[in-house]
Amino acid sequence: MARHLAFGGAARPLGRGASSVACLAFVALLGLAFWAGAVWIGQVLLQMGVWGF
Repeated sequence: MARHLAFGGAARPLGRGASSVACLAFVALLGLAFWAGAVWIGQVLLQMGVWGF
């Protein structure tokens, strides 16, 4: 049985580049939030005198 070929153009959706940029921006934002939280927790622990510095 013969298959009909798709001659409609590219097989990928057109918005693929924008979604990957948005994904990278989201991952960067998550990384920034993680390190900001880590610094904040470190400052709180230093103020409480947990490590004795």
